Amino acid sequence: MPSKVCLVGSGNWGSAIARIIGENTKKLPETFERDINMWVFEEQVDGRKLTEIINSEHENVKYLPGYKLPDNIIAVPDLLEAVRGADILIFCVPHQFLGRMLVSIKEQGLKQGAMAVSLIKGIDFDENGVVLVSDLIRKGLDIDCSVLMGANVANEVAAGDFCESTLGCADLRHGALLRELFNAPTFRVDVALDPHGVEMCGALKNVVALGAGFCDGLKYGGNTKAAIIRIGLSEMKKFCFKYFDGVKEDTFFESCGIADLITTARRLS
Repeated sequence: MPSKVCLVGSGNWGSAIARIIGENTKKLPETFERDINMWVFEEQVDGRKLTEIINSEHENVKYLPGYKLPDNIIAVPDLLEAVRGADILIFCVPHQFLGRMLVSIKEQGLKQGAMAVSLIKGIDFDENGVVLVSDLIRKGLDIDCSVLMGANVANEVAAGDFCESTLGCADLRHGALLRELFNAPTFRVDVALDPHGVEMCGALKNVVALGAGFCDGLKYGGNTKAAIIRIGLSEMKKFCFKYFDGVKEDTFFESCGIADLITTARRLS
């Protein structure tokens, strides 16, 4: 049976990724159901509901203006209606809103064998220390959760500029299926059996990139910025090896690691 996909989130990045997965589900009818529900936080734009604009004009005029969405992306304002019957849940929302969303989804119930993938860059904390967003999803819904991270500026992805991304997963079968969903000629996805390492790269690179930005503010040159990026990458590795089991050295040289660090450092400069 083809897998039903739901995209939870419709901001700048969510809408950009919708362009890719929408085209892929149309091309792979034996693997995925054609239509994708995209949960949209309902807003008014020039007196019209955002969901109505997306479904009629196939464009997220607020968060990704100028780029058409595939006609099989269906904007749904009700979260529980959007996720109902989904085999693959793609989360692309600010992590601070995730908790109550997971409670609502869990109460409704999920399809047996459902899986999730997080596109959310960031981490949380509790009394025991660092909490990964993917762990919040795993525990909140009691399903497996992979992660997709990389040097992926949303508008550049939407424009079709070539880039890469890293799919971190614990189950290679899930990785193979999700790669079919996300991979595209201009969006090359590599699978890494290191979900913790991939996800932490997506969070920690922001700290290092801030340091690179300070270089510009202080009028330091490229030598200093390069040193900060190199030292920062080394410290990212040490942090991950110290606090997470199974992190792999190679992960830091994937798109989620050094590539995302360079891209973010450049954009913050």
